Amino acid sequence: MSAIGDRLLERIGREGPVSVAAFMAEALFDPRDGFYATKNPIGAGEDFITAPVISQMFGELIGLWCVQAWMDLGQPRPFRLAELGPGTGAMMADALRAARAAPGLIDAVDVTLVEASAALKMVQGRTLTPAGVMTGWADRIESVPAGPAVILGNEFLDCLPVRQAVKSGGAWRERMVGLDPEDPARLAFGTGPVLSPEDAALIAPALRDAADGSLAEIRPGDRQVVDALAARFTQHPGRALFIDYGPAEPETGDTLQALKAHEKVDVLSEPGTADLTARVDFASLAAAAREAGLDVHGPVTQAQFLSQMGIEVRAAALLRANPDRKQEIARQLWRLTDGEQMGSLFKVIALSSPGLPAPPGFDAHG
Repeated sequence: MSAIGDRLLERIGREGPVSVAAFMAEALFDPRDGFYATKNPIGAGEDFITAPVISQMFGELIGLWCVQAWMDLGQPRPFRLAELGPGTGAMMADALRAARAAPGLIDAVDVTLVEASAALKMVQGRTLTPAGVMTGWADRIESVPAGPAVILGNEFLDCLPVRQAVKSGGAWRERMVGLDPEDPARLAFGTGPVLSPEDAALIAPALRDAADGSLAEIRPGDRQVVDALAARFTQHPGRALFIDYGPAEPETGDTLQALKAHEKVDVLSEPGTADLTARVDFASLAAAAREAGLDVHGPVTQAQFLSQMGIEVRAAALLRANPDRKQEIARQLWRLTDGEQMGSLFKVIALSSPGLPAPPGFDAHG
């Protein structure tokens, strides 16, 4: 068992089972032994690969999207360009390089990276130094400096802790992490108390009447992000773009998974040593954003978004400039857009201050 696992065993033995959300928060964000506090998990030799690492085209198209967002905001000077969970900084570096095509943007931009990992902050600093823009860090979205803003989140929401509920005897009960009754030195899932009416109301309406034995996930972190954006965009105009994996409509089922060295591993076996993610419920995210007064565009599939942003044109330009990289560029395009790769599973959604022009990439979805 890992260091965090040992502490959880002791805590649960003393205080009783913890929620799935509490387990995830401990495993991912513990400042001493948490997954994000201890390592750089992104890259071919690490735990997972994200779209910006696959190809520069992804970040470049995000950069062009940011250019249009800046223009839609009235080209404010200065303006905040913030990224939530920016990984290695590759997407921001590629985005800023593409954004140099817009006169005045680089002089106006103030970059903030919202990052919990000290290890990743060091990587991001090295990645963005050549960009030559003012860059700062914040520990939470509420700490991004005030002002008009464009906020990005690629594979950020899926890492936020989720709660899980199991339908039993006609009632929704909290799924808990406790001690394995057959081996108290191991962690195991179990069923806890009936959800309060307030908590049960957080389950997507389409899932509330699911049959006994069904599992539903509740994503309080998504709502916190939406509330923070709504509060910010009430004071200053802004637009946010999220790219993540998950269904367009709510689904039952356990989507919590642990990834270590590109392989799925047992979620409970060694907390803190593997990345934990759960699928984003885009319909519930959109509903929460509309309820908070934000304009919502999407979700659309990643393939649709990148195609509307011109990824095929960008790939063709790269091929002309680098004919010896033909197979590599074709493979990158395939991984980002193919329905069996990232193209369909990953979705894109934009949340905006009311009344802004429709953003690019969502033409067919208002």
